[in-house]
Amino acid sequence: MARTKLPPTVRQRRLGAELRRLRENAELSATQAGELFGATQSRISNIEAGGYAVSADRVRALARLYGCTDEALIEALTQMTGGRTRGWWEEYREILPAGMLDLAELEHHTHAMRVASVIHMPGLLQTRVHAHAVISAVEPPLAPYEVEHRVSHRIKRQAVLHGDRPTPLAATIHEAALRMEFGGASVARAQLEYLLTMSEEEHITLLVIPFEAGAFPNSGQGIIYLCGEVPQMDTVQLDTDHGSEYLDTPPQLTRYRSTLDRMESLALEPAKSRDVIHRIAQTL
Repeated sequence: MARTKLPPTVRQRRLGAELRRLRENAELSATQAGELFGATQSRISNIEAGGYAVSADRVRALARLYGCTDEALIEALTQMTGGRTRGWWEEYREILPAGMLDLAELEHHTHAMRVASVIHMPGLLQTRVHAHAVISAVEPPLAPYEVEHRVSHRIKRQAVLHGDRPTPLAATIHEAALRMEFGGASVARAQLEYLLTMSEEEHITLLVIPFEAGAFPNSGQGIIYLCGEVPQMDTVQLDTDHGSEYLDTPPQLTRYRSTLDRMESLALEPAKSRDVIHRIAQTL
């Protein structure tokens, strides 16, 4: 039986979307671009849909055709060529939703991350036991083996924070998340202690928004902001009831950068944030 072609990842679709934006900015139709490039309209459309692997040389040629002179952007686009990245997450291809694999791939390639969380601890900073308690509580309930797959995937994602070149992470967590006792008091205490340990790493900035800060933007939704080679290549990931949602248009990126800036401005400085975490852990 022939193997079914895998759908493009969010990273492949993003490359295509950026090439489409360059074409539209040049006021060319896909048919016109194909004629100028020596390709069919369907080939241009497939490239822009992420369904056709394109080389770095072709990306540079398309960028020249579209009149793009932003060399940093062009270089960032060329780094996304070559098709699907065969990372550790591929072992979950037939097991977990595609959005989870897309997130792992984006985190693998990102240059820095900003996350904000209100009710849950950021996945990249969860202990295995805490993650198990959180994932076990989803609706509809997951089978035990499904829970284990999701927990192991979440823990493997955390590799980007370790090693010789860890990814810088700025995490803003509301006090409400610190006080949620997923798995009971002992699990919650161990989770807070782990947060304190990770907050001492040079590449991790941990900020706490205390209850007394009052109202704040985006109060009902967690955010993962993945920084690309250039700001135009940033990506926002949101968790929703129907799965992961990825945003990358310039207005969306501007909005969420502003949201994160505002949340961070309301948070305590790192040392005082650690004091809050330590104080809450002592009460458990």
